[in-house]
Amino acid sequence: MPFQVSPGVNVSEVDLSTVVPAVSTTEGAIAGVFKWGPAKTRVLVDSEETLVARFGKPKGDLNPETFFTAANFLAYGNKLYVSRVIDSSSLNAGSNSGVLIENEDKIADVTISDAGNHFVAKYPGSLGDSLKVSVCKTADEYEKDLGADISIASGANSGTASADLIALGLGVGDILKVGNSTTGVQYLTVSTITVTEDTNTTGRTFTTEQKYTGVRDITSLNGVKLWNYHSLVNGAPGTSSYVESKGGVGDEIHVVVIDEDGDISGTKGTVIEVFEGVSRATDAKTESGESNYWIDVIEKQSQWIYAKAATGLAANVLAASSTALSGSAATYDSLTGGVDSAAEGSISLADIADGYDLFKEPADIDISLILQGKAIGGTNKNGLANHIIDNICESRKDCILFASPDKADVVNNIGSEIDDIITFRNGLTNTSYALLDSGYKYQYDKYDDVYRYLPLNGDIAGLAVRSDTLRDAWFSPAGYNRGAIKNLVKLAFNPKKGERDSLYQKDINPVVTFPGQGTILFGDKTLLGKPSAFDRINVRRLFIVLEKAISTASKFSLFEFNDSFTQSQFKNLVEPFLRDIQGRRGIVDFRVVCDDTNNTGEVIDRNEFVGDIYVKPSRSINFIQLNFVAVRSGVEFSEVVGQF
Repeated sequence: MPFQVSPGVNVSEVDLSTVVPAVSTTEGAIAGVFKWGPAKTRVLVDSEETLVARFGKPKGDLNPETFFTAANFLAYGNKLYVSRVIDSSSLNAGSNSGVLIENEDKIADVTISDAGNHFVAKYPGSLGDSLKVSVCKTADEYEKDLGADISIASGANSGTASADLIALGLGVGDILKVGNSTTGVQYLTVSTITVTEDTNTTGRTFTTEQKYTGVRDITSLNGVKLWNYHSLVNGAPGTSSYVESKGGVGDEIHVVVIDEDGDISGTKGTVIEVFEGVSRATDAKTESGESNYWIDVIEKQSQWIYAKAATGLAANVLAASSTALSGSAATYDSLTGGVDSAAEGSISLADIADGYDLFKEPADIDISLILQGKAIGGTNKNGLANHIIDNICESRKDCILFASPDKADVVNNIGSEIDDIITFRNGLTNTSYALLDSGYKYQYDKYDDVYRYLPLNGDIAGLAVRSDTLRDAWFSPAGYNRGAIKNLVKLAFNPKKGERDSLYQKDINPVVTFPGQGTILFGDKTLLGKPSAFDRINVRRLFIVLEKAISTASKFSLFEFNDSFTQSQFKNLVEPFLRDIQGRRGIVDFRVVCDDTNNTGEVIDRNEFVGDIYVKPSRSINFIQLNFVAVRSGVEFSEVVGQF
């Protein structure tokens, strides 16, 4: 306790309740090409549905192997960090042209000149070209009596106005309501406006699509212009409560996001977002105190767009100085210029390596299982796996890579599968932090209604998750009890016994279909390349758990005194944890040494602390020998037991 300089009672607490914490072992990680979603950042997804919502459906040959590797892993587990990879050609669609905004953190770094660039798709990719954004800024844009005679012949899709419709504020996308209860009412959506005579205001024509067919002739009747999306909001934009309280007026606008081409929703013209009554006032607040400034609201809430340069669209002001806008021409912006990255088969190793490098630092993110997804292919098809092994797994030493050979090694390669898979393996770095399976499976793609060959590494990593869920991380994910593969029609290559022998000798884990028993992971070797306890995945994962958990607990010994009390405290911390692991069949025996035999005076003088932990890991059964011995009737079993 601290020294006291005057009489009194001092109360203090000493916390000796530290324990070794549980550590997570089921987080997966993958980097690859996707159709949509934030790029060059990590996103946690928990299901295939979330994967589709954040990164889009697989798109033809753009990314099926990457997408389904992730989806297949999520069939077993619910924690997968996804890093979307793009190349230098990728662009977000915009109102006027494409621009690159990789993710939400990069929006502030992008400056767009106003030349019509009011809106930008949220993420890179051609999917953004399906978007259209409409803005209603005034009461006249919402609804306006044109005060002009409109003439339309019966059944026609075009006509000539007796006034300049452009001057009246009628724009492509607006709805023209003409007629009355006597002659009948038509609602016509303006699709084009063509100038036929620049000098004659009556020479402007409009082409329309009729909402109803079989209508009467409409001749010389006044028309009413309506904002196309007027029915989606409660009324014309006006003045928000916050701006009114500050003495301003007319700050509200309505913003609608439309799937114009139907590539997102499946139906052309589907409205996918509505932002009603957002404010042009940069300091505007909602009743809950959040920003109601329209650009802020869209940036935080929209799943599809950013609002950028506002000049010419809606002048931004402070609440106190807000005045109503004039004009009757609503904004209809179709986004264009979105560009996908190169497909997964041609994306460069450098680009995809950048995506995986987001998982390099243990202090930044806790992961245990890395999915290779698709091999790069070509002359450097081992390059991606080796990059992950050398730069992530061997550096972190707390995660394992799950890899598959190249597609060409096993698909339509009859008779050469073994040689090509072994060649692929021989090009990989020897390590206990990686596992290689034997190939691809044939699986149904419900998004494109086709069957595809897809790599197995997502499934094998998923089996590790299932083993953790059913038992513990130190149980082998292989075999009939925990090694059954989901979601397949057949294997691209189903190795027979002799072929399995050849693969297993090279540390390649066969995946085998047994008639009537399913498709099974039939090996649990790491890529260590030499006989050792660590040539089995269950032992490697056991030590990852031990090292991660005990090192986390040991941090609380930093800056304490290296004396018998701290040494005893460390042993009392570690031994109960190891006894628990032993009770759960992870280890056979252990011993913890932390005393003056390994913390000598020289060690203490170097400000170091040493704890030696000896462990006998449990081993998985890979080979079973059954001996059936027939004996004569008169022979006692005690005479022959143990003799063969």
